[in-house]
Amino acid sequence: MAPLGLLSEGETAEIMEIKTQKVCGHGSGANESFRGKSQLCHAEDMGLRIGKMVEMLNNAGRGSLLVKVDESRIAIGRGMAMKIMVRRI
Repeated sequence: MAPLGLLSEGETAEIMEIKTQKVCGHGSGANESFRGKSQLCHAEDMGLRIGKMVEMLNNAGRGSLLVKVDESRIAIGRGMAMKIMVRRI
């Protein structure tokens, strides 16, 4: 597995893990990788869920990156992308 933020443009991967113990709408976790449930819920609202396939559209190595999930293009920050673990396809 590797962080989503390390995929190259054109690579496809499956989301395997989102590094946080918080779950949307539920109590706090001991090891918060995101800044609370709002970021995790935001990721899920954008379609970034375990088991989803993502395609890297733009990754310049710094700053935000652009991924395709289902038929949507999503821009996410590098910090969040480094907390989403994927398996390359």
